[in-house]
Amino acid sequence: MSVLEQLIEALKRLPGVGQKSAQRMAYHLLQHDREGARSLALALQAAAEQIGHCQRCHTFSETPLCGICADPARDARLLCVVESPADQAALERSNSYKGYYFVLLGRISPLDGVGVRQIGATELLQRAAETAVEEVILATSFTAEGEATAHVLAEALRSRGIRVTRLARGVPVGSELEYVDLGTIAHALVDRR
Repeated sequence: MSVLEQLIEALKRLPGVGQKSAQRMAYHLLQHDREGARSLALALQAAAEQIGHCQRCHTFSETPLCGICADPARDARLLCVVESPADQAALERSNSYKGYYFVLLGRISPLDGVGVRQIGATELLQRAAETAVEEVILATSFTAEGEATAHVLAEALRSRGIRVTRLARGVPVGSELEYVDLGTIAHALVDRR
């Protein structure tokens, strides 16, 4: 396999990138942005070597504790459970949550052989049992796997006397009802307050 073919194959590993997109990226970098290609290669190498997981919440971190877990100003009464570091980043960008996190690094998916052990449920239960934690917020996705994950975790947490809540779902801000899917409208009606 030529070096160019290796580059195209490597780019195809990115989500949503097929053969044509990978070729387009490779040709662009080689033809128009060699310096960008070098910068990208160095950044990827540094990230792969230097970024690990936070010992406390499992998000990406260059240090044993991420910046959020090391921040004493966060609200220790709240623990938000998310599926991935990307989900955590999205919640942080909202500037509306000031507690701590636990990143599952996945969700239950029996067809893929992913169960509660693989997503760190034992570590979550230990973390939620800390005396300061008063509420665990389940912020998993609203897919079938995300709902199953939330259900299993909620049952395990509640059986230990821990207060569990779930992210609300409903009509997006700024949307018009006629364009919202029927499942979202149905959930908004059931979960109205």
